[in-house]
Amino acid sequence: MTDRRRHRHPASPGLADINALSSRPRVVVIGAGIAGLAAAAGLAERGVAVEVVEKENYLGGRVGGWTERQDGAELAMNRGFHAFFRQYYNLRNLLRRVDPQLRMLTPVTDYPLIDGAGRRDSFRGLPRTPPLNALAFALRSPTFRLSDLARIDAKAAAPLAAVSVPAIYHQLDHVDAETFLKSINFPESARHLAFEVFSRSFFAEPSQLSAGELATMFHIYFLGSSEGLIFDVANANFNESLWNPLRDYLSERGVNVRAGAAVQRVEPDGSRGFRVHTEDGDQLDTDAVVLSVDVGGLQRIVAASPGLGNDSWRNQIARLRTAPPFLVHRLWLDRPVDPARAAFLGTADHQPLDNISVLERYEREAAAWAARSGGSVVELHSYAMDSSTSSDDGVAQLHKLYPETAAAKVIHQRVLQRSDCPLFTPGTYTRRPTVATPQPGLALAGDGIRVDLPVALMERAATTGWAAANHLLGGWGVAGHDLYTVPVHGRSALLRTLAARQRQVRR
Repeated sequence: MTDRRRHRHPASPGLADINALSSRPRVVVIGAGIAGLAAAAGLAERGVAVEVVEKENYLGGRVGGWTERQDGAELAMNRGFHAFFRQYYNLRNLLRRVDPQLRMLTPVTDYPLIDGAGRRDSFRGLPRTPPLNALAFALRSPTFRLSDLARIDAKAAAPLAAVSVPAIYHQLDHVDAETFLKSINFPESARHLAFEVFSRSFFAEPSQLSAGELATMFHIYFLGSSEGLIFDVANANFNESLWNPLRDYLSERGVNVRAGAAVQRVEPDGSRGFRVHTEDGDQLDTDAVVLSVDVGGLQRIVAASPGLGNDSWRNQIARLRTAPPFLVHRLWLDRPVDPARAAFLGTADHQPLDNISVLERYEREAAAWAARSGGSVVELHSYAMDSSTSSDDGVAQLHKLYPETAAAKVIHQRVLQRSDCPLFTPGTYTRRPTVATPQPGLALAGDGIRVDLPVALMERAATTGWAAANHLLGGWGVAGHDLYTVPVHGRSALLRTLAARQRQVRR
């Protein structure tokens, strides 16, 4: 939190905790991903009785970690690389509950990007102050020339430099990211190398991503924050570094976590709250519920719970879409990759490969395995896959980019393919469900839930989790928790004025 212009969103005032209430409220949080854990922490810290129900046997959701046994070896496994940017204030505040100095995270000093022609971009050594950071990145990029800068339609591009949330969605949500970038004459090679890498972090092709979402992302990571573009990563598998310590923290505050228990439906129970039914036949009576599950889980539970919400809200849930599948391929190799390789490499035009991670560069378990074996642990990500894509295609690109791996023997490997991330297509922003619902005592949380703040990905999950806790606490007259984001408006008054004039011209 080094940006002095970060924005504080104060919580509603109220009682310090629930001790002044006539009875202790009880909340069931369904889902123990980042959103659910943030909601549980926010409620438990005010004295609410919380039970967390999670279908998996591990915490963290899509950022969960576990241990697998393969060929007699115990191998740390998760669903792949995640970047903890410095402007993820609300997620970091959750993690600070168990590690105030965030020693669980270690910086990745650079994450180069490489395209099909071998051109590289780098984030190392960029100035931290906007807009100098974005300008320096563009000017030193091999895909962006001064003549390209002169050809950009400055008026049409003004929304990128003067983002205001949520107004930017009302401006640009109707158009897809690819069309918008073409309309402002953004150079094609730079579009592929820089913007496509970011858009695919939403697990979607640019043609399937809302331009409002892209512009908000540009604001968060480039022009809206001076936290810098270098991120941190967990220095051990997620269960060990993040979620087991947080589970202990929650347990000390009376939170009961039921892992390996899937929820079947949620039944409003008149004036008494809700009854949560699990698939193994248990029934949990509660005053309130936080639904913090992925899109498919949310749709399944709501469809099985006809008493929840109203028709309009239920239609919102039913119309949510899931992004195309993504693939994580982890390989334990019998020899090391070149020591000069970066811990993380983003790729463009190397279909189906989107990035490569060399895990022993930062993850404790991988480092220990590499030290024992003399090998390397390499992870490949492929986003927005189609039915013709296979894990072998990604390995072929690995061999092309890191030739020393072609002769390596694969000692262990694990392939995960999932399709459970939200898809933010054009025109859907106003149709997304929000944290508050028509059902009193029911709140939603997760990275697919709308919150009118400049947040994305893991930070959106954490922010909606805290917001769900605040929503329920406010109903009991109890104070919530402050939230923090990058500025909600573009940092430059001049650019904001130009963008406003452009909007008026278009009207």
